[in-house]
Formats: sequence, C-alpha cells, structure tokens
Amino acid sequence: MTPVETALDAAAVGLADRLGERAQRDVPLAPMTTYRVGGPTALFVDAASVDDLVAVAEVHAQTGVPVLVIGRGSNMLVADEGFAGIALSIARFAADIELPVDADQSLDQVVTAGGGVALPVLARRTAAAGLRGFEWAVGVPGSVGGAVRMNAGGHGSDMAASLIDVRVFDMSAPANGLQTLPVERIGLRFRASDLAASHVVCDARLRLTLGDRAEAEREISEIVRWRREHQPGGQNCGSVFVNPVPGEVTAGGLIDDLELRGFRIGTAWVSEKHANFIQASEDGAAADVRSVIEAVRARVAAATGYRLRSEVRLVGFDDTDPLSFDDADRPAGDPR
Repeated sequence: MTPVETALDAAAVGLADRLGERAQRDVPLAPMTTYRVGGPTALFVDAASVDDLVAVAEVHAQTGVPVLVIGRGSNMLVADEGFAGIALSIARFAADIELPVDADQSLDQVVTAGGGVALPVLARRTAAAGLRGFEWAVGVPGSVGGAVRMNAGGHGSDMAASLIDVRVFDMSAPANGLQTLPVERIGLRFRASDLAASHVVCDARLRLTLGDRAEAEREISEIVRWRREHQPGGQNCGSVFVNPVPGEVTAGGLIDDLELRGFRIGTAWVSEKHANFIQASEDGAAADVRSVIEAVRARVAAATGYRLRSEVRLVGFDDTDPLSFDDADRPAGDPR
C-alpha cells in the first residue's frame, strides 16, 4: 500500500473504534455540493456532538489524514477522483435556531444559529419573527458556518453587519474544546476572515433589529424574485470570480465583454443567463468545470490584464489554485 492508503486505513480503524456507524468509507460528495459533480470522500463522519469532533481531531493528529468540513457545498468543486481524507459534517448537531423570547420589545434582538443551518432557512425564520437585517441571506445557498468563514454577503449586506460572536472548535487543538470568539477577533473582511481551515464554526450569535414582519417578508420575496430573473438555476456554485474592483469593475462584465456566455468545454459551460456563473451538466465532470474556469480566466487576462481570483474551493485536486480568493482555504492538515 502507498503511504496515503496506509494512513487512510489507520484513520478508518480509529474512527470506527470511536464513532461506530457515524464513520463511513467511500461516501459520494457530489450530492453534498451545489455543483453535484466529483468523486467520493475516502472517509465521512456525520458528527453528532463536540465529542465526535474531538475524536476526528485526535485521529487526524495520529494519522495526518486531512479533514474537510462540509457545509452546504455551495462554493466547493470536488475532483473527479474524490478526496483522500476525512469529510466532516456537523449538520446533525449544529442545526438549531434560537430566536429571542419576546419578553421585551427592545430594538436589538439576539439570534443564535448552528453552524450547519442553511442561510435561506435562517433568513426566512428571522423574517417571519419580524426580525430585520438578515433578509439578504435568503438567496445565498450556504451554511452559517461557511458564511462566517468567508464573510458571505449580498444585496448590500454581509455577515459582519450583524455578527456578535461565534463558538468554534479548533481541529488542531481539540483539548481547548469550544471557544467563543468575538467578531473583533475573527478579522472579517470582503469575502474572507482570519478563521483557519482547522476552525469549525459550531454556532454564531447575530444582532438583528425588531421590525415589521410584512416588510421583512416582502424584502425576502423581492430578493428571491430578483435572483430568479438574473441568475441561473441548475448545477453551479453561484458567482465564480471575485469582482476585481468592487463597485467599479465586475467579473461578469469582463466576461460578457468577451462574449463568453455559452462557452463550453465538455460538460461545463459559462451560463447564458449570467456570465460569472459556470454550469455543470448532470453526470458532468469536475475537470471540465475547472477547465472552463481556467480558460475564462486566461481569456480575460489576455484581453484586459485582470487576473480573476476565484471563490471556488478546490477539493481533491493534485494542485491548488494560485489565484484562489482565500489561499488559506484548505483542509486541516493539507500541506499544500
């Protein structure tokens, strides 16, 4: 066996001893991503508690097998060969939403949401409770944990606008258990933060504003309508490239100027509806998506001088993206 195979076997035994059926082998990752392409993960853990995170962290430390936290998979492209590591989901135990008890009518209200909660679900739940400030998230197909990590945003707002603090588990320091980090220590900035790949966001507290439920739900409906009109459905990860000059030069505009809508390589193509979306066909290949990303980037660079940075997180590929927007966005223990 190769050293990688030996390490994976040791990890599989260690996880089975500690977690039983919550640890599985060769689980498809494609259904866990919005691209819905790519191969399986060698090992998968459906964590049910922080104790399970400790077990995974200890196995990672003993074997060196990398760990990948799977949220909603909305900015993730998994290689066709899959991921030679441990994919970890916290959706089972980090899916609660705690709305404020209506004991007072003060303007500021605090909401706690698990790291595995889907952003559209949280946006609709808070709007239905008459809480304002999170409506923007209804169109973002990610999880709370992933949104904190990349300071997700849209429609004029982002996570930094309402985040109070988060509780994180550091896979590289399991003895520390859950740690509470105030927003000032997270280093939120445009589509990035100081959180490391080893940090698992277990829950977050948000400060929202008490307001009119009908107005909140109207805003939700308007955002959903706008996205349906301007953005494609199907298998994609949302916007692929970061705007090179926010507010002035858009990635979609640069791609549009080169008339690349519909540009195709194999089973992947630039959306005809929005030039910054790259679509994958059913049973498509992750390699084709990657090829379209690189071809579009090369065309834009040659024509304009802008080297577009990508928001797509590459998993299981033999190389990394040198122009990834978040260079630190790698699985815990990944030496590349």
